[in-house]
Parts: sequence; C-alpha cells; structure tokens
Amino acid sequence: MSETMLRKDIPAEYKWDPSHIYATQEDWEKDFEWIKENVAKLASYAGTLAQGREQVLAVLGLYAEVGEHLSRLYSYASTNLNSDNSDPFYQGVSARAMSLYAQFAAAVAFISPELLALDADTLNAYIADPAFADYDAMLKDLERMRPHTLSTEMETVLASAQEALGSAGNIYDMFTDVDMKLGKVKNEEGKMVELTHARYGSMMESPSRSVRKAAYERMMKAYAAYGSTFAAAYAGNVKADVFNARTRDYQSARQAALYPDDIPESVYDNLLTAIHDALPILHAYCGLRQKAFDIPTVHMYDLYAPMQKGFESKLSFEEAYDLLLEGVAPLGEDYVETVRKAKDARWIDVYETPNKTTGAYSNGSAYGVHPYVLLNFRPELDGLLTLAHEMGHAMHSYYSNASQPFAKSDYTIFVAEVASTCNEVLTIHALRKKYEGNKAAQMALIGRLLEGFRTTVFRQAMFAEFEMKAHAMEEAGQPLTRESLCAMYYDLNKQYYGGGCRVDKVVENEWMRIPHFYRSFYVYKYATGFCAAVALANRILNGGEEAVKAYRKFLTLGGSMSPIEELKIAGVDMSTPEPVVSALDTFAELLADFSEMMD
Repeated sequence: MSETMLRKDIPAEYKWDPSHIYATQEDWEKDFEWIKENVAKLASYAGTLAQGREQVLAVLGLYAEVGEHLSRLYSYASTNLNSDNSDPFYQGVSARAMSLYAQFAAAVAFISPELLALDADTLNAYIADPAFADYDAMLKDLERMRPHTLSTEMETVLASAQEALGSAGNIYDMFTDVDMKLGKVKNEEGKMVELTHARYGSMMESPSRSVRKAAYERMMKAYAAYGSTFAAAYAGNVKADVFNARTRDYQSARQAALYPDDIPESVYDNLLTAIHDALPILHAYCGLRQKAFDIPTVHMYDLYAPMQKGFESKLSFEEAYDLLLEGVAPLGEDYVETVRKAKDARWIDVYETPNKTTGAYSNGSAYGVHPYVLLNFRPELDGLLTLAHEMGHAMHSYYSNASQPFAKSDYTIFVAEVASTCNEVLTIHALRKKYEGNKAAQMALIGRLLEGFRTTVFRQAMFAEFEMKAHAMEEAGQPLTRESLCAMYYDLNKQYYGGGCRVDKVVENEWMRIPHFYRSFYVYKYATGFCAAVALANRILNGGEEAVKAYRKFLTLGGSMSPIEELKIAGVDMSTPEPVVSALDTFAELLADFSEMMD
C-alpha cells in the first residue's frame, strides 16, 4: 500500500473510527444543541462570581463540563474532515464546531476578570479548598496571568475576534492541502508521477541524486509560484500575534506565547545560544555527506538521504507496529498492551489518500474517549519512527486523560514533544540491539539519530530563530514581504548550513511550506523536547525501575503543574542550559562513532 489509494479502497482496519466519539451524525447534532444551550447559560452567569463560593463552584463546574463536550464535538469534526479535506459536508461541520467554540470562548470571557476582581485572600482560599481541587491549577495560573488579563468587556471582544484573527492558518491549510498542486517529477524508474507531500519525503531520501534534486526543486518552485500569497498569509498571522500581545500588555509576541506556559524566555535564548555554539559540529555532519556520497559538493537536497546504503528496512505497517511494541517494552506491560489496543481498535488512520491532511499528528483532545492518530505511513524506517513518535503523543494523552479531571488533563506543548521523541529514541535503541553486530544496520540507525538531531534540534531551532526575527520585524514596523522573508530565511540557512554544504538559493522559499509557523513559537519546543527526551530515554534504559516509574508519573500529570516542574519529576531540569548542551554533546559523540565506522 505504498502507492496513494482512494479512501474507499483502504480496508477499514487501517482507518480510524470517529464513531467512537459519536455513533452517528445525529448524536453530534444533539450534543451541538446541548453545548449551544449551555454556552448561553454560561454567558448568563456574567457578573455573578462575586456572590460567593457556591456560585464560583457552579460556574467552574459548568465551564469544565461544556469544555469536555466541546473537546469531543471538535474532535469528531476534525477527524472526519482531515480524512478528506475536500468533503464539503465536513467542512461545514468543522466550521460550525469552530464557530461554536468561538461562542464558548466569548461566553466565558468574564470568568478570568471576575475571579481576579476578588481579593487575593479569597482566591487563595479557593485554591486551598478541596472542593476546588479540579480547578486549583487553573486558579493558580489565573493569579499568575493577572497582569495580562483585561476587563470583562475587553476579554469578550477579544475572544469574539479570535476566529477572524486565526483565519490565516485556516486559509493556509485549505490552500496547501486541497487547492495547491505540486506538479510532476520523475521517480527512480524514470516515470513522471504527481508530487505529494508524503512522496516528497520518500524522494528526498532516494539514493538517486537526480530524483532528490528534481523533487526538491519542484517543491520549492511550486511554493515560489505563490510566494506573494504565502507572504500575505504569514504576515497576517504575525500581525495577529503582535496585536494579541500588545492588547494584553506583553513586551513582545514571543513573551506572550511563552508566558502562559510559565516558560522563561531564557529557555528560548539558551537554546539558540547552545545551537550557535554547536554549528561547527553540524557543519562537520553535513560535510560527511560529501564523503559518503562521493560528490564534489553537498547541496541542500543531499541532506535527507541516508548515508548508509547497505541496510534496507522495508517494513509493512504490521511489521513496523511489532517493532514499536518491542521498543516501548521497557515502559511496562500495561503500556505495551495499550499501544497494541490502539492498532486493533482503530485509533489510527494509516495511509495517504487524496485530500487527506498531510504529515502526521496525534489528537488527544477527545476527553473520555481515546486519542486518534493520523499517519501517511511509508513502509520504511522513517515510517516506523513517525509511528513511534505519534504514539508517544497518544500515550501521553491517554494517561493524562485517565489520571486527571478534564480541567487539568491538557498538558502544554512544551512537554508534548518529550513523550513522542522518547518513544523514537527507545525504538532506535531496540533496533540497534536487534541488529547488534551488523555494521550497516548500526550505521543506518546512528545515522537516523544524527538526522533526528539535525532536523529536530538544529532545523527547528533555525525555524524558531526565523519566527523570532519575523515577529521582531513586525514589532519594529518593518514590512513582512515575500522579499524580506525570503532574504531572512536564506541568510539563516547560510548561517546554519553554509559551513558544510552549498546553500542553494531556491531554499529561500522553504519557509512557505512550514505549517507550524501558523502556530507561532511552537517549533522551539521540538528542539527542547528532543533534548529532554534523549536524557529521559537514557534514564529509562539505564536507571532501572525508579527511572521508569518517574517517567510514567510524568505521563499522568497533564496540566496539573508547570511544564518545567513536570519535567523535573521525570528527571530533567529544562530551566538550565544543561539538557540542551548535554544532548548536543551526545550528537558530537554519535557523529564521531559514525565517522569512525565510515573510515
């Protein structure tokens, strides 16, 4: 099933089943009406929170109950739509769910300012009251957010505007997933085939340099053809970020993005400083490709192909899943059984089909049901590791939802990439053990870890720097145009890669195809999460039962405390530069091992 198939031809066991959320569309409609009625009820409580403890408890209880129902309503809509983004019926269902969520956000906008209007002693008494145990984390965060919370009237207006302010991301998704065509390129057999996002990933790893070059240049030119459109969309997204930050009296859009998760900006700065210091090692890694491929110059399209050619790992989905189960075995029998259940019970949508959402993700927000995982599975090592990654997210959501009340179940993005990447590292360790003594396999697996560092630490840090600079330009009144964004992105690529390869000018268009830029200041968390995951995987494999117990505890915490404190419980302190520096030292050690094997 490596070729793109029509969805109707995919066997049911390879498609997720949204009926676990609602058995029928009619059930969804009934819940929609229930939510709509209770959103109006919530709105009617505006101005009542000063009436005392019982009223506050009642409002918070209904707020959480409606939020829980909304989580399922939107999850059902998005799973159905993402299976085929061109489906007009589910486009409408999804739009209605988003609109209802916006109404909910507007209806409850009074809660924060009214609670903050209470004196500190009253609010702290609520936090200490066992009856408020489900909401204590929320109330603590609320007190911390006091300087950036507006009046009830302003919060209502701002909440009502969020759907419009977030429209750039929706436009981008519809254009790239449905309307945009990437063109045709020659594959390894010399046949012209339609370029898709999933096929592009395979082609960039092709042993044929001409295939890599053709796919790379076709992809960059496809986006360049709409460069002004993408620049306008991204500029609109940045402007919305800056507007929200200034409205809430933050010093910058970056501070506005990090502050709600209680992440010091120094974490961001420490990451970029450590990355800049380690760029010579990245250059050495890129330079190894010249020797591995016996080419005079390494180009940008040479960066994704595996350097080890003597190890083939063509894997069916079933084979990949069995290897995943071996990889996560150190986490306990119950963990393994739940991962197995996810496959058998149709939590996962496996194969690429026309108009399906590209890439991969885990949706753990259907509280009270189970997570859903979207893949565009490729039958190779990368497909296995993507599966491991997304199932790490899913298991984090599974255990958090099972252990925490809805109000404290949703963990922050800062810790989200830890469980996913930890699963990847554990899977690679299991594979290295499986192929012990096989030099080609060891080089391939070390190479995959090295590439994980390049793409998840260095590359995501470069993306983070791009976002930081773009938002700083807007805050300084400098225009974000196709020319300015392309020039900045090209210069960053020269800084990050110029010491190890030729930075092809066409890479200036690559920023246009990064969907995460529409979830601003998100990508740095991939890099910090990867570094934390490397440390935790080493603890799990070498630290015995207590290390596993600490990690499993971390998976249950949801949003019950700050992400920095959650990671401390797991065993790493991301408030210091040490985990990032240590991870980059591991990168250097792996590079030395790989270079020695190559010699």
